[in-house]
Amino acid sequence: MRSSAYLFSVLFLSVFILSCDDRPKHPDTLGTGVIDISADETYQPIIEEQKKVFDSSYPDAKVTIHYKPESECFKDYFDNKARIILVTRELTKAEKDLCLQKQIYATSLSLARDAVAVIVNNEAADSILDMATLKGILMGVYKTRYTVVFDNQGSSTLRYITESVLKGDTLGKNVFAAKGNKEVVDYVIKNPAAIGFVGLSYVSDSTDPANTGAFIKSVKVVAIKNDSTREFLQPYQAYIALKTYPLTRTIYYINSESYPGLGTGFANFLAGQRGQLVFFHAHLFPTRSEMIIRQAEINNK
Repeated sequence: MRSSAYLFSVLFLSVFILSCDDRPKHPDTLGTGVIDISADETYQPIIEEQKKVFDSSYPDAKVTIHYKPESECFKDYFDNKARIILVTRELTKAEKDLCLQKQIYATSLSLARDAVAVIVNNEAADSILDMATLKGILMGVYKTRYTVVFDNQGSSTLRYITESVLKGDTLGKNVFAAKGNKEVVDYVIKNPAAIGFVGLSYVSDSTDPANTGAFIKSVKVVAIKNDSTREFLQPYQAYIALKTYPLTRTIYYINSESYPGLGTGFANFLAGQRGQLVFFHAHLFPTRSEMIIRQAEINNK
């Protein structure tokens, strides 16, 4: 009788504890559930590859990614439309203060190093440019009159070039916005007097069997001068890794989840071994993996 009474009391206590558990129940976990993510449209080809690998590993998770200009990604983040965003900068101090006001639990992490590629028509005379010349082209004062094309008015590429190249000066009247990176490439292909600024993945040759980082042949990818080394460099992976290519930038995730949800699960995947490998094969430099860079000489004999 005593053992029966003891068993009953234990069961009653367990039920009582469970009924008093008022911890919030979340509809998603690290590997299950549904989530909407906003991502910089510059990275659509790469993030789509990431999503394919993630989906195959977590069949009970449904991740919907909305590709937008970077400015709209941040708007979604602060309007609670996206718990995680993939962008090319971290939160500013003002944005961190806003997170505190809105009680947003903000975390961020760098995922990979990327580059802005400068492209010209195959008939263009210029195939190498220094930063001063590039600035002159953007301001519309260079001797050769170029039509400058960006992907979008609110894009990360336009913001990055404005901050890193113009540094407070004004864009010329020869600068226009297309409707995306692919449209920039198409415009440059058709117009000999055009110069475009796009994400690296839009000019990388995905058919290259050796995965050497070759570029598409329909446009010329301009070599930009590094003022320190005095070398003219194209956005190859090694130069991105060493930041010697002048127009190098970083992709981050910014997460607002205060619990281990699906957004955190996807972020963990991007920062993990498989996600980092996808970035590597896309010719970006993964920042969460240990990589060894060695100099090599090609013997043509």
